[in-house]
Amino acid sequence: MAKAKTIFFCTNCGHQSGKWIGKCPSCSEWNTFEEEVVSKPTSKDTGNIANIKSVPTAVQDISSDNEKRIDTKSIELNRVLGGGLVAGSVVLFGGEPGIGKSTLLLQVALNLEGKKILYISGEESQQQIKMRANRIGIQNPECYLLNETFTDSIFKHCKDVNPDLIVIDSIQTLHTDIIDSSPGSISQIRETASQLQRYAKSTNIPVLLIGHITKDGNLAGPKVLEHMVDTVLQFEGDRHYGFRILRSVKNRFGSTSELGIYEMQSTGLREVTNPSEILLSQRDELTSGVAIAAMVEGQRPLLIETQALIGTAAYGTPQRSSTGFDLRRLNMLLAVLEKRSGFKLSTKDVFLNIAGGLKVDDPAIDIAVVAAIISSFEDVAIPPNVCFAGEIGLSGEIRAVSHVENRISEAEKLGFEKIVLSKYSLKNVNLKRYKIEVIPVSKVGELVDVLL
Repeated sequence: MAKAKTIFFCTNCGHQSGKWIGKCPSCSEWNTFEEEVVSKPTSKDTGNIANIKSVPTAVQDISSDNEKRIDTKSIELNRVLGGGLVAGSVVLFGGEPGIGKSTLLLQVALNLEGKKILYISGEESQQQIKMRANRIGIQNPECYLLNETFTDSIFKHCKDVNPDLIVIDSIQTLHTDIIDSSPGSISQIRETASQLQRYAKSTNIPVLLIGHITKDGNLAGPKVLEHMVDTVLQFEGDRHYGFRILRSVKNRFGSTSELGIYEMQSTGLREVTNPSEILLSQRDELTSGVAIAAMVEGQRPLLIETQALIGTAAYGTPQRSSTGFDLRRLNMLLAVLEKRSGFKLSTKDVFLNIAGGLKVDDPAIDIAVVAAIISSFEDVAIPPNVCFAGEIGLSGEIRAVSHVENRISEAEKLGFEKIVLSKYSLKNVNLKRYKIEVIPVSKVGELVDVLL
């Protein structure tokens, strides 16, 4: 029988130590080491050279055919994955509880007609999953449900069913006999994920994993879990809003800058093919402090609403609050406005909100943020047919941004009549083929003249 061994693991990065230490030497976090009991199989064949079966292969002898992809029947998911599921790949889905991870993957399993799906759940009973499937309203006779958390039993069922796709809900519930610690521990997550990865690569069957996240928003378990899998997708959004955003954090087979947008409904998750129309609110009357930004996520243009509110500080220190936008960048833009354009904002409360619950990091939204702040400060409404795209530097210049033609086309398609851009973005753009009026600006002062 294998001898039990006690090892201390860092809950943040997975670093292991023979004794407890206060500061992790790998990630420099304090008080993150936890004791776990592990057992190593003592086989005489361990390290035996005769067991090595892999053979070195010359680069020119390796097939360079494109990887085979499986269509998930979801336009948004295919976009984020880079064109579909790659055979033999391992995809990890992370997100807050109740955000819709299980619903999304169950929809994928039910939509794949003609494919044999094995949906393994360690958190819900078959009756609970059946209730969700009835609510979604899709029937797939080749979708099999299994309640199991022991990996050896899972692989046995996989051999009997011979599925085309495996869904695990969730990786934190699985356990194996090789490790003596409880399910959800660092060593169990690492070992079970390693077994699933080896199975996927050896059988060429894609595996979809659902993973929990910590209170900081990071995937629970060791960092090595993210290194093992081929793709890491983050499912995010506010549960009080209907929208869900699927982002690619890591993707070995595609871009990491794409995103998919879903809307949670009573019948499941609906794909939002044109999110700009939904993210722009329909107002009956003009109000100050609202500007429309033409942003780009990956290759996808989006028009979103930026809202700002400027008020006199009631206390000694003015408030700076930002929702969906980096607060440090907001402070930088306020400093640029005060230094370069003379707006006295140091004694004002500033509140900024990105409508729809989105979190954006495209620098091209800078000019829309500044326009909304100026509009609220002067109490002058911006016409609803104007949108903005440009990055603002510390000297007050408006810098060029990428994918200008995509931004102009999206604004024109949604009925906007004017778009304010950096003049440095228009060097190689043929403006004659657009009906929308393009207003070039180079400094914040010119933007103020356009607004006022």
